[in-house]
Amino acid sequence: MAAWLRRITAGRTPGKPPEPRLPVAEASRRASRERNLFEAAAAHVAASVEGDEAGIESAAARVTPEALMFGIGELARRAVVVLAQERGVPPRTVARALLGLPEG
Repeated sequence: MAAWLRRITAGRTPGKPPEPRLPVAEASRRASRERNLFEAAAAHVAASVEGDEAGIESAAARVTPEALMFGIGELARRAVVVLAQERGVPPRTVARALLGLPEG
């Protein structure tokens, strides 16, 4: 009995409930939605920079407005982190410089 219990509870952190496992199909759908979300955000931002109204509308039609804003925010966050690492400065400095704000 003790061996069976050890086998069942192996790998669990005491006091923490086990994480529910998603069925493979659900995990695949979630990954597909996230990929679509980030692809739409990237397309929207690139089209905005290029002044491509049709591209902006096409990207915005792929996901909900809330999801698109989340994706754009995540893209901005990741861009600031990469630029900060490349420049060797804090992310706050990069973010303020990109917006034309004085260092503060």
